[in-house]
Amino acid sequence: MGTWKYMMLYFFLCIQLGSAQSIPDAFKATVDSLITAGPRTYAEIDAVLRPSRKDTTLMRYFDQEASAQKYYSGQAYALNQLGRRYRDLSRFTWALQLHQAALMAAIEDDNLEFKVYSLNMISVVHRRRDAIKSALDYSQEALALAESVENPSEGLKRSINVSLNGIGNIYQSLEQYDLAIEQFRRSLKLENELGNTLGLAINHQNIGDCQEMQGKLDDALNSYRTSLAYNEEINSDRGKVICKNSIAHVYILQHKLEDALAILEPTLVASQEIGDKDLTSGIYLNLGWAYMMKDNLNKAKSNLEKGLAMAEEHNLPTNISLANSYLSTLEEKRGDYKKALAHFKLSREFEEKTVNERNLRYVSDMISRYNIEKKNNEIAIINKDYEIVKLKLRKNQTRLLIGGLALILLTGVFYILYRQYQLKNDKKLLTLEQSMLRSQMNPHFLFNSLNSIKLYIINNDKKNAVHYLNKFSKLVRKILEASSLKEIPLAEELETVELYMNIENIRFSNEINFKINIDEHIDIHTIKIPSLILQPFLENALWHGLSSKEGEKKIDLHISKGNRNYIDISITDNGVGRDASEIIKRSKVLKRKSVGIAITKERLANFARDYQNTFDVTIIDLFDKEKKATGTKVVLHLPTI
Repeated sequence: MGTWKYMMLYFFLCIQLGSAQSIPDAFKATVDSLITAGPRTYAEIDAVLRPSRKDTTLMRYFDQEASAQKYYSGQAYALNQLGRRYRDLSRFTWALQLHQAALMAAIEDDNLEFKVYSLNMISVVHRRRDAIKSALDYSQEALALAESVENPSEGLKRSINVSLNGIGNIYQSLEQYDLAIEQFRRSLKLENELGNTLGLAINHQNIGDCQEMQGKLDDALNSYRTSLAYNEEINSDRGKVICKNSIAHVYILQHKLEDALAILEPTLVASQEIGDKDLTSGIYLNLGWAYMMKDNLNKAKSNLEKGLAMAEEHNLPTNISLANSYLSTLEEKRGDYKKALAHFKLSREFEEKTVNERNLRYVSDMISRYNIEKKNNEIAIINKDYEIVKLKLRKNQTRLLIGGLALILLTGVFYILYRQYQLKNDKKLLTLEQSMLRSQMNPHFLFNSLNSIKLYIINNDKKNAVHYLNKFSKLVRKILEASSLKEIPLAEELETVELYMNIENIRFSNEINFKINIDEHIDIHTIKIPSLILQPFLENALWHGLSSKEGEKKIDLHISKGNRNYIDISITDNGVGRDASEIIKRSKVLKRKSVGIAITKERLANFARDYQNTFDVTIIDLFDKEKKATGTKVVLHLPTI
């Protein structure tokens, strides 16, 4: 390929794959004409070679001929097809080497479509090996490359769908099933526009997997059956095996054991013919599980041991863990508790190994970064549209000047000034929303929260670590979702601040007593307020009121009916008071800079102006009978919409 590194890799692959056998003359002629024509898109090459792409002998021959003629787009196609074939046989190391060689060929040819395709294929292999960290890296890189093109080709659109599907699978691995389904449905819509039946089948299968994990078994069955219908339409043997195995799995969960066995027995034969070891291992495990539930322990053990042996031979940690778990239950049923314990320990060992390999913290950080970058890109697009509008207005102004019509010229000038005023206000609003998002997602809060969770992990307190990690991920997701909305139901805002206080309370050793009180006849689900409006006031109460206080620490959030169409939201703390807080703040070397309250007041002003109402924020210092500070009370008087 022009570099010694690729020549060494290519030589290694040739040794591994062996020399080509006798090639039909008709295929040789097809390859010669294809190399002469030199098409550079996947669709053009696939239209010619699709009937032969699963034949590894023919693809090796095409790879060698394309390499000899320096037709690197064709070589990338051949190597990727070989990689897919070895991936389906669960020979993941060879599959990775082939896809990486394909990527190098695409880079040599400067072919963006094949670069994206190769990156996606590498991601799929990593995901099949449960290497979630690497899978996400390659999916993100593929998606970024594909979306860098202003008017993507059909091939690039298909690759975008593969990337979305891959990211959806990663959300699924993180047990974020709603987010995963959202990605799959987005991909489903694009696949439907492209008329890609295989893509429709894959996305329905993935949606079914998520619904099954959520316990929505009837919905999962519908999704699996829809996927099966699409796979039967394109006669995909592998797709049909996957769908039937999934349907049988749901039947087992529903205790329809005879129905499950009626599907699994013939499906096992079909899977063995395909040669996919991962699938075959999983079907053996489902068979063993079904027989165990029927108390046919001999057949159960036979199938489970076959599935385990295949999983161990091909290094499939998830299947190894599941097989040992089932065998532990089986041996317990037989009364052999020593073997049951041994299998249980092996199951836990491989389960923990799989979780460690996935590196949940890294993936969660990457997902958050991706969502934030996506929002910044949307803001950049809006700014670009603003510049385009300005250019159009200048062009119109020039035409009006040439026309010499004074009245039209004057109207145009006023219109331009008005539009600039509007755009200036819009830009100010966007800047305000950006500042609000940065104040909610400030680095100190993220770093300190993750550090607090890390302490639970270091102390081996898995239950609390998982509990607070789930709350933290849910809080980040809610902040990102709410940041794109102008107003949200009060119930959603209260849920967000409760999550925020739960996370902050870790850092205060759970000393803060936080309560929410809602007066009767207030429907928090119908009342809407600006999104993310309460958190800055709670943050102020924590860090300026309670952080320096000794003894009991309380924050009460009370919602009551105000005058006419208004509500009053009061936040009361029993902190040191504003005067003492200011003295403490001046004495500190490192001063905590807080801009959240100022940003919030600006947003409230915009909110009230939009609905032709007023708002009021009142801060009250609280004192006891001896005039000693007993805390601070903030009252927000807001219009309801």
